[in-house]
Amino acid sequence: MTRHTTFTFTLVPSAAQSEALRKHVGAARFAFNQCLRIVRDKLDAKKEDPTVHVPWSGFDLINVFNAWKLTPAAGVDDEGRPGLVWREEVCAQVFEEAAVDLGRALEAFSAGRKKTRRGKPRFPRFKKKSADRPSFRMRNKKTSIRVATRSIRLPKLGDIALRESTRPLRRMLRNGRAKILFATVSFRSDGRWHVAVNIEAEAFHPACRHVDASTMPVVGIDRGLTTFAVVADERGTEIEEIEAPRPLRGAMRVMRKKSKGLSRKKEGSRNRQRARRALAKVHARIGSVRRDFVHRASSRLAKNHGRLVIEDLCTIGLMKTKLARSISDSAWARFGTMLAYKTKWYGAELIVADRFYPSTRRCSRCGAIGEKLELDERTFHCSSCGHEADRDVNAAANLALYPKVVAAGQWPCVAAKHAETKNACGEESADVRSSLVVRETLFDEAGRVSTRRPRRAVSAKSVNTL
Repeated sequence: MTRHTTFTFTLVPSAAQSEALRKHVGAARFAFNQCLRIVRDKLDAKKEDPTVHVPWSGFDLINVFNAWKLTPAAGVDDEGRPGLVWREEVCAQVFEEAAVDLGRALEAFSAGRKKTRRGKPRFPRFKKKSADRPSFRMRNKKTSIRVATRSIRLPKLGDIALRESTRPLRRMLRNGRAKILFATVSFRSDGRWHVAVNIEAEAFHPACRHVDASTMPVVGIDRGLTTFAVVADERGTEIEEIEAPRPLRGAMRVMRKKSKGLSRKKEGSRNRQRARRALAKVHARIGSVRRDFVHRASSRLAKNHGRLVIEDLCTIGLMKTKLARSISDSAWARFGTMLAYKTKWYGAELIVADRFYPSTRRCSRCGAIGEKLELDERTFHCSSCGHEADRDVNAAANLALYPKVVAAGQWPCVAAKHAETKNACGEESADVRSSLVVRETLFDEAGRVSTRRPRRAVSAKSVNTL
């Protein structure tokens, strides 16, 4: 079993190397736009002549662009030779990878038209220098990308110094446990060049993986706002309480000051550019702190626990409420995504509880479901058995009990406010059976449904949980 991961480093290029990097960025944007222009021309020509072939895949676009860049339409040099004059100044892989990116965008557009891909189909648009992130990608063709102690070698660019140490990556490459696939260079808003090295690595050593996750105890993870996450077992014993750094809240005062200074600068002036870069550095710092925290927390949980249960939350719907700033600062969705693939790396099992499972209102001791708790109520009190516990600990314990509740047949069920079995006339909806079958919501479906109004229940063959 192999896994794909990425190592990101900060580049420290010289003045000449920075100019070369900007040329490669422009070449990638130029190749993408030129390939898109060719596709548009072919589509217009096909309206008059149906026999015209339109290049659609990445392989066809590479061949078309390679043929075009040698024609007089691409330009003529001082000696009268046809072809793209500056094509030798950049690596040819930059052109090819840009064509591959357009091919993927066209395939996604076709999948959206065929309803085999979720979302509204959008035809690719031309890239703009001012709007799109400056980046380009290179393949590791015949080990053309090499990593040293504090530098990385890229085709046509040579050795570029790095700010961070590459020891973990070099150790994996030296032992033959990984190989480099791609290297993506991008210019971030904080004014720095970064390189993301995508590798294909072997699975973790058996000593670092869980032997049999099915025999390990189940723990529940309840995400909150006061506390980022509370981890508890089935008996209601709190195992861990994770506090979030909340970098946005800590940097809000500085961000407001920088934003106010940016709004006072004249449009198009150098002072406005400096103010924009200063504000971008604050945002980059916030993102780095949040990303580092989520990586550390998800890795620790995947290593230490074999079976984890996490609740599926509609983050898109919650982001439309007054809690949007706190939720985004806690990175709930990113935490769930990272925990999903890291549990596979370490051989753990991640169970996603149904979105409407009443983990907060349910008593972890007797199973009785009480009334809805307000956000300021931090203690759960069961009116049936008198059990009292912390709100987050009780919810985490209920999540840990979720597999047993499902196995006992007590869940899933459909809440009355989330599904309708009768239409407006009081009659049963079309093809609705008396017992509805509800499936668990997967992570790739999480947050895609709006919470403005519930959907009508449909047949048991295609029942949705909403």
